[in-house]
Amino acid sequence: MAYHGKRLKNIKKDLDLEKVYSLADAVAIIKKSATSKFDETIEVCVMLGIDTKKPEQNVRSVVNLPHGTGKTYRVAVFAKDQKAEDAKNAGAEVVGAEDLVDMIQKGDMPFDRCIATPDLMPLVGRVGKILGPKGLMPNPKLGTVTQDVVSAIKNVKGGQIEYRSEKNGIVHAGVGKASFSQEQIVENVKTLIDAILKAKPSGLKGHYLKKMVLSSTMGAGLIFALD
Repeated sequence: MAYHGKRLKNIKKDLDLEKVYSLADAVAIIKKSATSKFDETIEVCVMLGIDTKKPEQNVRSVVNLPHGTGKTYRVAVFAKDQKAEDAKNAGAEVVGAEDLVDMIQKGDMPFDRCIATPDLMPLVGRVGKILGPKGLMPNPKLGTVTQDVVSAIKNVKGGQIEYRSEKNGIVHAGVGKASFSQEQIVENVKTLIDAILKAKPSGLKGHYLKKMVLSSTMGAGLIFALD
């Protein structure tokens, strides 16, 4: 931990953390400073001018990043009969119904995302208190409650991410890895920001995008603006 503190301090001393960088420059600097022994995640933090105490102002949706996230997602699907077969053929790691509920209740959850067909949502509800706090509850607004399980699985595995505003009105999202090219990260960031802009609550007054910060797992955060 001490090494991390010293390393981060050395990174920060050469940067102007109050300056607003162009997105391209911010990406170039963040990539250059991501020198850990592992492939650091590139993250975006967007501060929104919303009041999260008002349900209609909460921002939550999904977006397909053109170059993915660099992370492999394991998918569980609640489905029966032909839909279950379709899910298995599409690459879902776990497929089931009552047996999947039993797994979850026992704490056996070898998956990162969860999809369900509409007819099995009453069954999923039995483990809602387990899935909900982990952000795994299927949701029709996010495309994870659907008859088209094949497309849903492909979206998740192809780079689809969920973004949501936290209590303080901030959206955090991973947009790739330090090993990605500068162009790939820039395109992913622009795609995410465009989606957040389109998700602006109707009737919201004042400045919506207040501040955008780009960082890596072990690096400093740089304020940026779209080019």
